[in-house]
Amino acid sequence: MDNKEFKPFVPADKITPEFTVTSIIMGVILAVVFGAANAYLGLRVGMTVSASIPAAVISMAVIRVILKKDSILESNMVQTIGSAGESLAAGAIFTLPALFLWAKEGVMDAPSMVEIAIISVVGGLLGVLFMVPLRNALIVNEHGILPYPEGTACAEVLLAGEEGGSSAKSVFIGMGVAAVFKFLVDGLGVVAGVVTAKIEALKTELSAEVYPALVGVGYICGPKIAAYMFAGGIIGWFVCIPAIVTFGGDTILYPADVSIAELYAAGGASAIWSKYIRYIGAGAVAAGGIISLCKTLPLIVKTFKEAIAGLKGTKSTSNLRTEQDLSMKVICIGVIAMILLLWALPVIPVTLLGAIVIVVFGFFFATVSSRMVGLVGSSNNPVSGMAIATLLIATALLKVTGDVGAHGMQGAIAIGSIICIIACMAGDTSQDLKTGYILGATPKKQQIGEVLGTVVSGLAIGGVLFLLDKAWGFGSEAIPAPQATLMKMIVEGVMNENLPWALVFIGAFIAIAFEVIGVSSLPVAIGLYLPLELSSTIMIGGLIRLVIDKKNAKAGKKDGGEASNGILFCSGMIAGEGLVGILLAIFAVIGIDSAINVSGSFTTGQIGGLVLIIAMIVLVWRAASGKKEKQ
Repeated sequence: MDNKEFKPFVPADKITPEFTVTSIIMGVILAVVFGAANAYLGLRVGMTVSASIPAAVISMAVIRVILKKDSILESNMVQTIGSAGESLAAGAIFTLPALFLWAKEGVMDAPSMVEIAIISVVGGLLGVLFMVPLRNALIVNEHGILPYPEGTACAEVLLAGEEGGSSAKSVFIGMGVAAVFKFLVDGLGVVAGVVTAKIEALKTELSAEVYPALVGVGYICGPKIAAYMFAGGIIGWFVCIPAIVTFGGDTILYPADVSIAELYAAGGASAIWSKYIRYIGAGAVAAGGIISLCKTLPLIVKTFKEAIAGLKGTKSTSNLRTEQDLSMKVICIGVIAMILLLWALPVIPVTLLGAIVIVVFGFFFATVSSRMVGLVGSSNNPVSGMAIATLLIATALLKVTGDVGAHGMQGAIAIGSIICIIACMAGDTSQDLKTGYILGATPKKQQIGEVLGTVVSGLAIGGVLFLLDKAWGFGSEAIPAPQATLMKMIVEGVMNENLPWALVFIGAFIAIAFEVIGVSSLPVAIGLYLPLELSSTIMIGGLIRLVIDKKNAKAGKKDGGEASNGILFCSGMIAGEGLVGILLAIFAVIGIDSAINVSGSFTTGQIGGLVLIIAMIVLVWRAASGKKEKQ
């Protein structure tokens, strides 16, 4: 549809409630809630999910059903502010936990909550500010060309106002189910968290975690991505581990300091994974991320040129409500303030020129991210590749200039964090502005809402990271922080030249092999890098989605995909588990976690775990295949 012919749902000349006290309070609460939940999820499995649609249906439930208000733009403002928390959390948890890991190793002092908050807020605000001048070029001028899948789906959910009650019900039921299951497993300890079957003939094991969020991730990502991840797990646990144990014998292979046979005898397949497979997986993820970035390079160059060219027509003299953006004066002042703040911050060891370079790179990646999510959606945005490329360049430059050791590594992670957060926030902002464009929201008010959500969630994410680290510790089995651990390994490898490069290159060539046969290597690499029990449970969710999709196709149904009951139920499960995870972290910090854990006197063990997995399959199936009240 030509943008000149496009008419939004709420006409430009109609004024309705939008940036209200209700929308601000609800949006801020959801920004913190979904930010915390997604931080927990990302630190467990290395990926996050969009919070826009769950935030939209919750806001509709409260505003339309409880408050009896008919204001679609108010609901849109809630999801705009609320989704900022999820995107900022995604950027932060990919990189910042590396600072905590180095502190535990005695490499450097632990970061302060103020440092984490400032890095998060600076990166988030730059992501939002960079997207503002791009709105006219990407959202308005290319309406009908760039689909922005999540933004369009969110608009469809909000437009289907009569579905608000039933859709929100799916989210809340999912939250409740996951909360109960999570509390049974990790709170009371009456159910085993992992179901494992040892396979001695192959010197390995097959295992699956008993957590609803993982089933939810598999369902939302779909069968293809889930299968790719599971394939990576199969390569790691049923090819690499058996090969290493079978051929290794008495060989002592770095980074282990005992023989492979002794290592396996002491810790089983998990010990082999920890010492060797993680590095193979790291090589695969690094290669997959860089390959995904290289594959989109022509599009990236084209995108940047078109966006810069489009900026010439950005300035508008129109007084229409739906065409009002934050002024370029505000944008320029904000960007200059961020540059000065980057230069002044001791935690980011860069000169004024270095701060300007960060901002230039940040604008480039913000432009790329904004257009990429418009084409392929936020889930396929190669943020990992951007972060890896940034870290490699930043670490190499710092080393060349003589900034080595702990100070240089700290600076590289801080720079990488800012770029990663910029890319995530620019992508989220563009999706939200697309939703607003379809609905007829006021862009300026949405942009102010994004800024508000960014600041609030940026201030909160530091507390969440400190809480989770104090409760379980990053790098532990509870929260392995896979992406941040990978970033840490990359920086250390470049700075100290101490990576087991043979293992890293084995992983890289596994990723290349998948690309050669036309399979996207990044999800396979993530499955290779993560413990098998994570990708196994994610695969269960993917299989449920596969059967549901085939059932719908056979029946001739055209379900709304992102707006389906199954997606909403699984989004609720992810949020519910994440929130209980945060609650249990608080219990652990204040010392009452052992008091509520009754595993010493009663436990159902792995039998209970199997029962919960079966129960999750049944519940997701029922939610996904249930009839909607209205279409």
